[in-house]
Amino acid sequence: MTPSSGTGLGTGAGAGMHSIALASQLQQVAGALQDILGGRSGSAVLDDVPAPLRPGVQALLFQVLRKLGWAQAIRRQLAPRTPRPPVDALLCTALALLADAEHLPYEPFTLVNQTIEAAKQSSAVRAQAPFINACLRRFLRERAPLQQAIANDLQAQWNHPRWWVQRLQKDHPQHWQQILEANNLQAPMVLRINKQKGTSAQYQKALAAIDIEASLVGESGLVLRRGVPVQALPGFAEGMVSVQDAAAQLAAPLLLSGLELGQDPHQPLRVLDACAAPGGKTAHLLEWMGPEAAVQVTALDIDPLRCARIDDTLQRLGLQRPEQVQVLAADAGRPQDWWPQRCGGQLFDAILLDAPCTASGIVRRHPDVRWLRRETDIAQLAQTQARLLATLWPLLRPGGRLLYCTCSVFLAEGEQQVKAFLAHHTDAGLLPSPGHLWPGKSGKPGTVPDNLSGEHDGFFYALLQKTAP
Repeated sequence: MTPSSGTGLGTGAGAGMHSIALASQLQQVAGALQDILGGRSGSAVLDDVPAPLRPGVQALLFQVLRKLGWAQAIRRQLAPRTPRPPVDALLCTALALLADAEHLPYEPFTLVNQTIEAAKQSSAVRAQAPFINACLRRFLRERAPLQQAIANDLQAQWNHPRWWVQRLQKDHPQHWQQILEANNLQAPMVLRINKQKGTSAQYQKALAAIDIEASLVGESGLVLRRGVPVQALPGFAEGMVSVQDAAAQLAAPLLLSGLELGQDPHQPLRVLDACAAPGGKTAHLLEWMGPEAAVQVTALDIDPLRCARIDDTLQRLGLQRPEQVQVLAADAGRPQDWWPQRCGGQLFDAILLDAPCTASGIVRRHPDVRWLRRETDIAQLAQTQARLLATLWPLLRPGGRLLYCTCSVFLAEGEQQVKAFLAHHTDAGLLPSPGHLWPGKSGKPGTVPDNLSGEHDGFFYALLQKTAP
């Protein structure tokens, strides 16, 4: 999604969209929901929505995705036989938007009437408009008994797949409820200030001057009271600031603190960002070290199009310095294809492995993730993570550090992964690390700076050091 999408456009669904018929928005939302349930990502489906409709459709879609488990359970009470996908998607869209009786985006009868209008406008749904109308009006009449009938439905209660809830209950028996509660909230917009161009305190004052409230978080971050388009941020185009969650902002200082930051131009610090796109952490590494540091950062991504996003990020921030960074379209799991030729076969001083994962820690920002994932994905991704760890470890010099991280709250992608790695690599030691961070305002106490514990996504960090032979 675009940088502003992570700001949570899930409030005020109709704000600024009154000139566009609600029926047209509902039709687009239902189509997007059907595609997501068919396996497409929210980013991809929103890219297909006409630009004038996109802000309102995204806001409504996010609201629907956060109430989808409840809506599907209610629909099963109203219609035990599952309707055809386009009909089911529109019916569940309306039910999800009716879920929170105290904070409805529209009056119930307006929403029902516009849903029927959306059905009539769709050739795939038109014949079932009377059926949708009957279901929704029955729901308005019998809301209380229908809700009572699904009171013990785990998926309806938590709006996550049943297997997801059960996995969290097993992984985090003391905290699974607060993780799920946080996942169903809208994430705030968080900024990282480019320390080469200013401080977070200075930027906070610049925001206050244009009536944007923000609070300090972490070493270089600000949490905005309300999200704004990135174009509204002072100095965004000039590279003063980036959008990055507070937990993700821990990567660069965790990896680099305590290392000799490239003081000798004849022996530059060699850093690998192994899964770098879209470039936020690569940029933070370079910002942290500064323009005068003798450093060679290699940023990899397997997708050439995503590598172009890394280049765009570095260019906007004024960090595209050939003497400091090279961006390679290459597979981190096949170093034989790039390490000897492009890196001279030299060992790295530091490696950042932000490994592919379920993204179970960033559901607040991407509510489609919970409905896209399958339980089998965890084991498959854990295998990929283990392979990358084992493949990249030989590229690290003795005494060097590898920071393994995932935006996941599942133990198989974090704590268990690192335990298995340490058991098979006697030359690896675990340095003080945050471990698993829970999403939202619960923050795992004692593992992160005090002023970070108030707000961040779910993450896992393990800092590993290679011992001398």
